[in-house]
Amino acid sequence: MQGELALSAEAIVSLIGQHFALPGSSRLPVLLVAAAYRAAGARLGERAMPLLAHNAADVQTHAYGDLHVTLLNDEQIRTCYEMKMRRVTEHDLDHAMKKMATAPYLLDNYIFITTDAIDPHVQAYARRLYATTGVEFIVLDCISFLRHFLHLFYRLRVPFLDAYQELLLAEPESSVHHAVKEAFLAARLAAESSSRDEA
Repeated sequence: MQGELALSAEAIVSLIGQHFALPGSSRLPVLLVAAAYRAAGARLGERAMPLLAHNAADVQTHAYGDLHVTLLNDEQIRTCYEMKMRRVTEHDLDHAMKKMATAPYLLDNYIFITTDAIDPHVQAYARRLYATTGVEFIVLDCISFLRHFLHLFYRLRVPFLDAYQELLLAEPESSVHHAVKEAFLAARLAAESSSRDEA
């Protein structure tokens, strides 16, 4: 085989999973989803809006969640992502609905991404909300989201990883500590070296 072998999708999933296990990683799921849109947004016809400060409360910023997505030619928010480093609860869904009630227009969907297990009762509750709100609510686990994305957009796996790294390094120290950034760079270098050795 000629040329350098890129990391496989599963190697990237493993790399990101290890990174999420570090202390001080609460900002990382937001960066993961933002990187996915940065890598595939043009193909999707959508873009993630600029990230808000990690420590800014939704009430202060008038944000509906952690990441807002629009169509490429439109400023209207179509999708909202909210990340949780714990289980998503029915209360979280109710709180999201209250925030949606103040929106000047109806969103298409509101997506919770969690690093914890998903309660089937909460998932069922989320599904029922569409009939009453017109907004589709869903709870996804972060690593499964990443795995599906990387296999669906397989040829974008390296641009995704580059976008994730770029977003990570651009985060201020108050959001992501230097040690977390250094750990990712070292782990990526080790994974890529190992991949080259196995090729």
